[in-house]
Amino acid sequence: MADDQAYVATLVGQLRCNHAAVITNLEDDLAEHRGRMQTIVRFIGNEAIPLDVRQNLARDLHLREPDR
Repeated sequence: MADDQAYVATLVGQLRCNHAAVITNLEDDLAEHRGRMQTIVRFIGNEAIPLDVRQNLARDLHLREPDR
């Protein structure tokens, strides 16, 4: 039991020290994800690409399907 408490205390200490780094990493990952989603949305909205290709991609990604 004492070992478990010491382990938990160590983890808490690490989280407190690394909190800013964790938040920064999460924000970077979120920005990267948003960039990928913007690329996908632009692709789906690009009328130069065949409609069926864009519809299938949107359907596979559970996004709104283009109608033209």
